[in-house]
Amino acid sequence: MEIRDVNGQWRDLWVSFCLALLMVAKLEGISAQIRYSIQEELKSGTAVGNVAKDLGLDVGRLADRNLRVVSGTKQDLFKVNPRDGVLLVNQRVDREELCAKTVPCITNLKAVVENPLEMHQIIVEILDVNDNWPKFPEENYTLEVLESAVVGSRFQMEGAHDLDVGLNSLHSYKLNHNQYFRLETEEFGEDAKVPFLVLQRPLDREHTAQHRLLLTATDGGKPSKSGTINITVVVSDVNDNPPVCDKQKYTATIRENVPPGTFLLTVNASDSDEGANGEIEYSLRSKIRGLSSELFDLNSKTGQLTVKGRLDYEEKQVYEIKVLAADKGAVSLSTHCNVVVKVEDVNDNQPEIDITSLSSRIPEDAPPGTVVALMGVTDLDSGVNGQVVCNVPSNLPFDLKPSPDGQSYSLVTKDYLDKETMHMYNITITAKDLGSPALSSTKVIQVDVLDVNDNSPLFTESPYTFYVPENNKAGMSIFSVSATDADGGENAVVTYSLDRKTPGHTIASFLNINEANGTITALKSFDFETLKTFQFQVVATDSGAPSLSSNVTVNVFILDQNDNAPVILYPLSSNGSAEGVEEIPRNVNAGHLVTKVRAYDADIGYNGWLLFSLQELTDHSLFGLDRYTGQIRTLRSFTETDEAEHKLVILVKDNGNVSLSATATVIVKLVEPKEAFAASDVKSAAKDQGEDDIIFYLIITLGSVSVLFLISIIVLIAMQCSKSTDYTSKYLQETNYDGTLCHSIQYRSGDKRYMLVGPRMSIGSTIVPGSHANTLVLPDRRRTSEEALPISGSSLMEVVH
Repeated sequence: MEIRDVNGQWRDLWVSFCLALLMVAKLEGISAQIRYSIQEELKSGTAVGNVAKDLGLDVGRLADRNLRVVSGTKQDLFKVNPRDGVLLVNQRVDREELCAKTVPCITNLKAVVENPLEMHQIIVEILDVNDNWPKFPEENYTLEVLESAVVGSRFQMEGAHDLDVGLNSLHSYKLNHNQYFRLETEEFGEDAKVPFLVLQRPLDREHTAQHRLLLTATDGGKPSKSGTINITVVVSDVNDNPPVCDKQKYTATIRENVPPGTFLLTVNASDSDEGANGEIEYSLRSKIRGLSSELFDLNSKTGQLTVKGRLDYEEKQVYEIKVLAADKGAVSLSTHCNVVVKVEDVNDNQPEIDITSLSSRIPEDAPPGTVVALMGVTDLDSGVNGQVVCNVPSNLPFDLKPSPDGQSYSLVTKDYLDKETMHMYNITITAKDLGSPALSSTKVIQVDVLDVNDNSPLFTESPYTFYVPENNKAGMSIFSVSATDADGGENAVVTYSLDRKTPGHTIASFLNINEANGTITALKSFDFETLKTFQFQVVATDSGAPSLSSNVTVNVFILDQNDNAPVILYPLSSNGSAEGVEEIPRNVNAGHLVTKVRAYDADIGYNGWLLFSLQELTDHSLFGLDRYTGQIRTLRSFTETDEAEHKLVILVKDNGNVSLSATATVIVKLVEPKEAFAASDVKSAAKDQGEDDIIFYLIITLGSVSVLFLISIIVLIAMQCSKSTDYTSKYLQETNYDGTLCHSIQYRSGDKRYMLVGPRMSIGSTIVPGSHANTLVLPDRRRTSEEALPISGSSLMEVVH
């Protein structure tokens, strides 16, 4: 038994050893890995790659070795041709079905051969093609928006989805043009773009109840694909329209002894809102508290007004009733319909009010409790019907204080008054007896509020901006300012003056202002070329005691006028006149440049844009002039019969409304070619003397530049190797000029450089539109190119250095 057990253990060890060797052999059989990339949706049978060739297998033994591919999925997307070892597409490959949004999309295969057994890994990457378009969850979408939505409100829409990945996935949204909504897009996570509708102007349901929009989603494929969704924006009603009475005032006349229930009139109001917001309910609001509500009744639904109590002509002859028409919105809106009921007298008595003392003028700063009037109240009736109670409207800043015996009253202020809010009060005092039915009477006291200087002058604009043409006539008015004062009388009389105390406001020294009306005159004529803009302050002071004042800033811009004539720079003779002599050989061809007239104009814009024309010419067939550049060229070759001297008078004028001009004279002399060559030799001989010395210095200079160039290259290479930051975006090259600027003027103002050029020069720099359109701004070498440089200057067309 022991021997069999030992032998069994040895057999188990031997089997384990053999299995380990087999596993090692299998592991060693996975000796290679190859990778292929194909596009999705390829036809069945499309070749992916030659597995046998890529693995180095003998094609002749493929059938014996049983080459095959094994996939880890249930679908056999690929197969291998056992004869030549080519890997083929077996069935439709859909990247979205395999990998969804996973990138990259990888399919792992194993190539297996036998005799000996080998296993090789094959990785096939499925590349995306733009075979899907963006899709919205639904074709139509309804968005409900309150018409009270504020501008800038954002409404999130459900975005579109594209099954493709990378550039073929969803790229952007586009909203059709409309006045009310614009589109914003936000990124939410990977591959998710959410569109938002942003309200850009207020909605009005009564004007437009629905808005139809079209939202388009586009992917980034080439060609791109897109999907759309129709959006219907339904504007929900908000109670933003109050009821409107069909009449401004309703009037009815009735005798005072009519029985209760007598019909007077019907109040009618309409509301343009819908639903509950447009349903109207009527109610009474009396100007005199408690009186109208006792005498009249109003149907809250129909608006019918009827007599409720007994009327008394001696108590009141006319009733002014406020009928409140209110809608049933959550936040109710209302309006008042005025109803006037006139009562015809029958025969009765009423209380009488007697004003014994009255102060009809009260200063607005009078303290509360100031006595306005004293009055006595009497009634012809006796007993309870002769007892009278007086009151004033509670919304007025006045109150009635009764005497102990109840026979007299004092009218006093219960708050501070404000003349600017209410300059006069009509105080209605109502006296009502205690009879049944009660009789009453009213008395109106007019109280004027006296002004106190408690308001400063207020200018109509702040700041003021004026544009004044140059060359204005000295002493003439150029503009005016105006201020008003809410006070009255002397407290509202405003005088104007210039603020000459502020440091730096020396410009006010040549201005004057009319103290009474604020008209400002200039004591001198302005010159745009000297002064383009200035600023000063005007002070407005009232005549109160103590006086109050305020000031305002006035910005003045001088407008350019065409007051500078062109100036000829070339030709200029020795005596300073615009005349020159040019000698040219007789044998020159057509198109030969004879000379170039140069001029400039101190004005700007069109006032400084110069045009050249031939005013006088001996032979029109010989010479031509470029109207923009001033170049004079020959139109044809010269003949023996042509005169030896020609006089050309060139007119240079600007483009002002009333153009100014100057003339230049050019005498063209024709000389024989020998004479022309001799003149050229004389010029060359003058240069030869200095050439020998110049060559020596040139050699030294070239050697130094070459050494410095090599050192610069070495330093740059060392800096690139030691630093990973790319500085090329910070220091940009200076502007390259793609035209020819033969003559120009450069100048510096502060830390800015400017170049003045003419309108026909083709310069690569951008000319900024504005009042200085003919000035180029040159990049300052002391500043980075990212800084913006301003535009200023004149209309200089061409200046000789």
